[in-house]
Amino acid sequence: MRDRRVAEAAGRRGERLAAWWLRLKGWRILDRRVRTPAGEVDLVARRGNLIAFVEVKMRATAGELDFAIDERRLARVAAAAEVLMSRYAGPGDDIRVDVILLAPGTRPRHIENAWIG
Repeated sequence: MRDRRVAEAAGRRGERLAAWWLRLKGWRILDRRVRTPAGEVDLVARRGNLIAFVEVKMRATAGELDFAIDERRLARVAAAAEVLMSRYAGPGDDIRVDVILLAPGTRPRHIENAWIG
């Protein structure tokens, strides 16, 4: 149980760092940790007419980041984003799924438009 709590705390810290990173890049954070029957979206962000549903992955080392995200996880985020689109997007808005990868001692790696389904 302790490992689960430690992982949960690290995940929340990663989401805060990712939100900070996005705000520095001109994004407005609309929501965090949005749950749907299809899955969870860590961050929902807007910049202009673009809405990004963002999956955040925090790992202990930079080497682990290459294995942090896979097609199955991206498909889950995309399915949740599809459920949430009407809540956050309006006419003329573009939608995409992004990933932000974080590890201590490295700059956040922002993968834009990570899911093309």
